[in-house]
Amino acid sequence: MALSLDEAQQLRADYYAALRAISTGKSYTIGTRTLTRADEKFIAEKFAEYDRIVTALECGRSDGISAFRIMPRDL
Repeated sequence: MALSLDEAQQLRADYYAALRAISTGKSYTIGTRTLTRADEKFIAEKFAEYDRIVTALECGRSDGISAFRIMPRDL
């Protein structure tokens, strides 16, 4: 799922707001999902995920693992 920086920042802000609401014992709605105190771990994981994505996008890195190939040569 490719996100723009603005989209990732908005999602991070939404999950942060959800964490704040849950910390006061309230339920919170994002889109069609209603999240309650029991979902605190899920929300914290999603916030951390979007925080990593935002950090990567701000640094100019793409999301994912960098891979490269090494070709051994017999000289």
